[in-house]
Amino acid sequence: MSAETVISLAENGVWTVFFVAGPLLVVALVLGFGVAIFQATTQIQEQTLAFIPKILGVLASLVIFGPWMLSQLVHFTYQILNNLHEFIG
Repeated sequence: MSAETVISLAENGVWTVFFVAGPLLVVALVLGFGVAIFQATTQIQEQTLAFIPKILGVLASLVIFGPWMLSQLVHFTYQILNNLHEFIG
């Protein structure tokens, strides 16, 4: 296995993780920012107020984006397993 192959595999893996985790992280970021602005304007400093909307938003986005995320992971795994003979020999 050459260095270029290892770098290519690592790069594809990092991009796959980035694209799969991206939607969930963006939803959590936007909801966290929105709740923080709401807490700052109303001066309510309850920790569960920040935690519950993020959990519900991430779960909802997991339901929405879950099939796409799974297909991306299956596609990446298929590429790795399909080209396994090139990596070994």
